[in-house]
Amino acid sequence: MTILVTGGAGFIGSNFVLDWLAQSDEPVINLDKLTYAGNAGNLAALAGDARHTLVHGDIGDRGLIGSLLKQHRPRAIVHFAAESHVDRSIHGPADFIQTNVVGTFTLLDETRAYWQSLDEAARAAFRFLHVSTDEVYGSLSSNDPAFAETTAYAPNSPYSASKAASDHLVRAWHHTYGLPVLTTNCSNNYGPYQFPEKLIPLMILNATRGKPLPVYGDGANVRDWLYVGDHCSAIRRVLEAGRPGEVYNIGGNSERTNMQVVNHLCDLLDRLRPRAEGLHKSLVTFVKDRPGHDRRYAIDARKIAGELNWQPRETFESGLERTVQWYLDQTDWIAGIESGAYKTWIDLNYGARQQ
Repeated sequence: MTILVTGGAGFIGSNFVLDWLAQSDEPVINLDKLTYAGNAGNLAALAGDARHTLVHGDIGDRGLIGSLLKQHRPRAIVHFAAESHVDRSIHGPADFIQTNVVGTFTLLDETRAYWQSLDEAARAAFRFLHVSTDEVYGSLSSNDPAFAETTAYAPNSPYSASKAASDHLVRAWHHTYGLPVLTTNCSNNYGPYQFPEKLIPLMILNATRGKPLPVYGDGANVRDWLYVGDHCSAIRRVLEAGRPGEVYNIGGNSERTNMQVVNHLCDLLDRLRPRAEGLHKSLVTFVKDRPGHDRRYAIDARKIAGELNWQPRETFESGLERTVQWYLDQTDWIAGIESGAYKTWIDLNYGARQQ
């Protein structure tokens, strides 16, 4: 028995692969394009482990996908591979359409041909799990109910529009061809191995260097925060017992404004690594908001709790402290990702924003 994981060298994907192999001996074929956010170093702990095979390749490469499926005959595919940063999608949407839409289509179509070639028992047991985002549902006001699996799609950024398109393709391949798919829509993840373009790792790294902590707009945008380890356990549970064709929303039950997140980070850093120059909150700098910035996301996770008996184990406070300590301890990993390309991106996205 084998599973194929796409995007398994990225933030969530690498955490999933590490968790999977910590709890199971079932081998993983890990297909990753190894772009800026796909880091083989995330998987260093698996060096020499025969249960893990890292394949450098693109989900849009039909020949490669077909070859991997024929050679390894996985019983399931867990599809993480995606361009995922809203700010990058604003600066360059074409990559998001190519990977998230065209790439997902290619993967689905090759998977359909493979699945149809299986015997009846293997077809019945096979699963294609598509990992998506709550951003496909659009933006909520402060009084709106949280996103449920039945909430109408209303994506507002090139990123969320490309993920919404991929969700629709997955649904269509189930309803048209019968492919046994599962879709998960998660809230904002945080934790180890997250590339420091996202809010929490960017704030940690900037704070430890005494650099400004750039907060968009008024800092009152709300997100539900989900520790990545909890997300991985939810995906394993959906893969194990989810009903084909169903969607499961995964949340952390932790709505916070961006300023609440930054202030809590600063308090943690004041305790774990105090600054001689004063409190970390003095580094907070409000910058021009990004275009079309959604105001609030919130997840109603009652379906996965009721059907699959899943709940997050980490509170926001416990998960954030674990995350901060991990980044403080991982100087080699941080040095490895802080390349010229990363610095160029930070300059591009934040350099032109006025205080």
